[in-house]
Amino acid sequence: MMRRLGDRARLAVEVGEVWPPDAATGDLRTVDVWAGGTWLTTVDNTAYVPSFTHYLRRDAEQVRRRDVRTCPFPERSPEEICRLLYAQACAGESDFSEQFRLMDWGPTADNVTCFAYLNGDELIITLVLRDDDHLPEDQEKVVVARILADECVAVLTEAADLLDAERVR
Repeated sequence: MMRRLGDRARLAVEVGEVWPPDAATGDLRTVDVWAGGTWLTTVDNTAYVPSFTHYLRRDAEQVRRRDVRTCPFPERSPEEICRLLYAQACAGESDFSEQFRLMDWGPTADNVTCFAYLNGDELIITLVLRDDDHLPEDQEKVVVARILADECVAVLTEAADLLDAERVR
């Protein structure tokens, strides 16, 4: 049974069963991540819990501290901003774009590149999705999610707490 923390239209982490079902520790879990109404973990939704919860807590703390940059190009749309940052990162000019990275969560999110920035109390999350079977080869889909920073912190923290609480050590 999947348990959802958050709202798929903004940001949600859905925690599923231990994998494989007869595993003793619960180190591997089915985890689906949603943002902006889009399922992000289409390529790999099996998370290694110790690492995944570390990444969730790291990002939650970063957002809680408001250690997230403000909009890098205020005159542009979130989609355009995402494409500009992604192009810089792909061209090896990542010094600037790295300042906006978020949700770098290991293999579970390998098909997603996320850039985020603050607009007041709102966190704008932009994501480039790759390896989607529904897209032509060499084409990426850009997804934009808007969420209050405090709501983002709550979703990530609650997901990490749930995953840790159900893990056998």
